[in-house]
Amino acid sequence: MSEPVPARPDEHHFDPLAPETFTSAHEQYREMRSRCPVARSSTYGGFWALFRHEDVRAVLADSDTFTTSVQNVVPKFAFTGRRPPLHLDPPEHTDYRRVINRFFTRGKMAELEPAVRAHARKLLTGLVARGEADVAAEYARVFPAHVFAEFFHLPVELAERIEQISAEYVRAIQVVDDEEVKRGSRVLYGIAADVIEQRRSAPLDDDLTTALLAARPGGEPFPDEMVLGCVRQLLVTGMVAPSVFIGTMLAHLASDKDLQAMLRAAPSRIPAAVEEYLRLYTPYRGMSRTPKRDVVIGGRLIRKDEPIALVYTSANRDETVFPDGENFVLDRPNLREAIPFGAGIHACPGAPLARMMLVLTLEELLAATTDFSVTGEILMARWAEWGTRSVPLAFTARE
Repeated sequence: MSEPVPARPDEHHFDPLAPETFTSAHEQYREMRSRCPVARSSTYGGFWALFRHEDVRAVLADSDTFTTSVQNVVPKFAFTGRRPPLHLDPPEHTDYRRVINRFFTRGKMAELEPAVRAHARKLLTGLVARGEADVAAEYARVFPAHVFAEFFHLPVELAERIEQISAEYVRAIQVVDDEEVKRGSRVLYGIAADVIEQRRSAPLDDDLTTALLAARPGGEPFPDEMVLGCVRQLLVTGMVAPSVFIGTMLAHLASDKDLQAMLRAAPSRIPAAVEEYLRLYTPYRGMSRTPKRDVVIGGRLIRKDEPIALVYTSANRDETVFPDGENFVLDRPNLREAIPFGAGIHACPGAPLARMMLVLTLEELLAATTDFSVTGEILMARWAEWGTRSVPLAFTARE
């Protein structure tokens, strides 16, 4: 067996900030899986990136070796405090996760669905009636704020402000403007603190913030600063991925008229289509782990404390797991192997809500139209998410 190959400090196999088109990143990642599946980038101070499904799954399954408490995203931007549960390892993270998981059950989603559908219908009705819209900017960035207003029992105006600040915060991360990242995070912490104070003075039934304040694991409440960090994390996390994913999904569907027609005729197939879209266009590529000791992955020696980006965006197209993985295949037989929301103890708790948002979006848009098409240039988001930030569509409304 050959000896593991250590990286040079200046080694650079790929550039995460290279300009991208709708297809270029996936073309690059297909090449990386065959040529350099465990890659090094000198960007962001240096990090490793895993492109193969097998390697990503192995890291996700080994929380004893790979921690999220040092750095959970490449680039590192958590400068302003610990935010449970994502910034914690077991057993510390587990009590927070138990509280959060109670609010994403099938029953909770069923209760929330009518309100989420009403928001989707209202927003899409206006865009379809107009005949054209940038669905990335005018729907994908707006709809999640309305949903989170319902979920967190917030005024829509406040949720929209959180979305706007979150978008600015993400843009600052992408250009590595640390001071702007810190400023945006402090604003978001202030909003979270206001929400917590409101729930302290007037607790709500069936409310996640109230439940975090009321929790008594081991007989003691969660520390105030950790409740603050948890609410801050939850208010923002669910806004970002849908804002880049929904436009991507609609851009593909706009180009596949046969699939559009089939899903209109058989809307019961929409959930299966959403699952394949999540595999094909997974938005996460910067989620990170840090090894607690030196490790060898794919013959490469990764030193203790060197950050590793888990490129779900690539792993979910790995041809050794998903034959014809670069293409949309409805009812793909092994779709359970896909990891659009991660896996293991830090798998995204909000996945059921995200899936519902996507299914309802397609149901409502397909019901309101007989056709829609891309009419202009599609613009892409930048690392750490993969997806769209501008998707101009023209709609043909149903009579």
